[in-house]
Amino acid sequence: MKMKSTLKNILISTLSAVVAIVVYDYSSRDENKIVENEILQPNLIPTTYSFNNSKVAAEMTDFTIAAEKTVNAVVHVKNTSIQKSNIPWWYRNFYGDDEEMNKRIGTGSGVIISPDGLIITNYHVIEDASEIEITSNKNKTYQAEIIGSDPNTDLAVLKIKTDEILPFIPFGDSDNSKIGEWVLAVGNPFNLNSTVTAGIISAKSRDLNDRDSKNQSFIQTDAAVNMGNSGGALVNTQGELIGINTAITSLTGGFVGYSFAVPSNIVRKVFEDLIEYGNVQKGLLGVSGSALNADIAEKFEVDDTQGFLIGEVIEGMGAEEAGLKDGDIIKVVDNVKINTFSDLSGYLSTKRPGEKVDVNFTRDGVNQNILVTLKKKNITNFIGMSLKNLSQKDKEYFELDSGVIIEGLNNQRLYRYGVDEGYVLLEINNKKINDISDVDAVTLNSLSSMLFLKPNGERERIVFE
Repeated sequence: MKMKSTLKNILISTLSAVVAIVVYDYSSRDENKIVENEILQPNLIPTTYSFNNSKVAAEMTDFTIAAEKTVNAVVHVKNTSIQKSNIPWWYRNFYGDDEEMNKRIGTGSGVIISPDGLIITNYHVIEDASEIEITSNKNKTYQAEIIGSDPNTDLAVLKIKTDEILPFIPFGDSDNSKIGEWVLAVGNPFNLNSTVTAGIISAKSRDLNDRDSKNQSFIQTDAAVNMGNSGGALVNTQGELIGINTAITSLTGGFVGYSFAVPSNIVRKVFEDLIEYGNVQKGLLGVSGSALNADIAEKFEVDDTQGFLIGEVIEGMGAEEAGLKDGDIIKVVDNVKINTFSDLSGYLSTKRPGEKVDVNFTRDGVNQNILVTLKKKNITNFIGMSLKNLSQKDKEYFELDSGVIIEGLNNQRLYRYGVDEGYVLLEINNKKINDISDVDAVTLNSLSSMLFLKPNGERERIVFE
């Protein structure tokens, strides 16, 4: 009996051990499965996750507020101009010259910058206009007059008459804009009212043509800009105007990823000058030269590859008076780093004659600072004439208070008309010339007549057919 009891206990113990081993083995295999599942399917953390709730990086790409602030302040500009007739004289004599046949219509965009109807657009949008029609985003139409224009910066100011308080876009500070910053282009491409596109600032101080005489310093962006966008707004995410869309580079004529805008600080200065003075007041250092690169640095045997190398200091200008010399390398102007010519010209385009700038430069490897008073340009070239502002002595001699005098002449056609050095240019296209800035504002394709005063007091008008 005792033997049977012992065998029974051994059997029960053995059975319990087997059950325990089976349960443990099963549990272990199940746990391994869970671990394997966790490795194959990890927990994913969203890229917008942040442990700091005060950061709202994802919201910076929400352009709806900026679009709502600006879309109604960008207008459609329609330019109607009358072109010179190409119809033969005999046809006109017999059949007449239908003005409608010579009409040319161009379109672009404009930006309302004041509630009383002042508008900024590109000069090329309204060039040669005989009539300008403005259409708002609410499909209201207005006739506009030209307040002033500047071909060199490709800007113009228009005015419409209305009793309404119009929506407008405030100026932002383009100097504070950064490469990589989100921007919106608002305009009227292909006659589509108030289209908004988004991109980033790709570059600043961009000069599209090193060989022309224009001081270009564009903001480059990849926001889509097409035909009809010219004169439209480039705005930041706060809805502030940081540029006027002006140009694209393209092999096809359509947008391919590059568009360019005149910076708002230049736009604002040109706008204020045209309103106050009727022309652009340019404050110049009075130097010429070139931006440094490796080739130029090697040619002139200088160590720097960045900065503006002065090749000539112009007599009577602020740079000469302050003591700058040929061979000096301008590095910084008023905390603006100068790496290219457009860095220098772009910043100076926001300044007026009489203002002072702090110039940091190197001379023979020694870094120095000097204060320079900017001055007006005192000489210009126009169709082979070297023109200079009248001195006080000239004004007394000719009994004039305006005009520019010919210092040099290299135009055979004018010479055959009897024009010579010492003549005073009084008018171009029946508009009074006060100083050389008025001459700089004239485009060659618009030239129709000039009025001169001879040294003997006679006046002579030359009309160009």
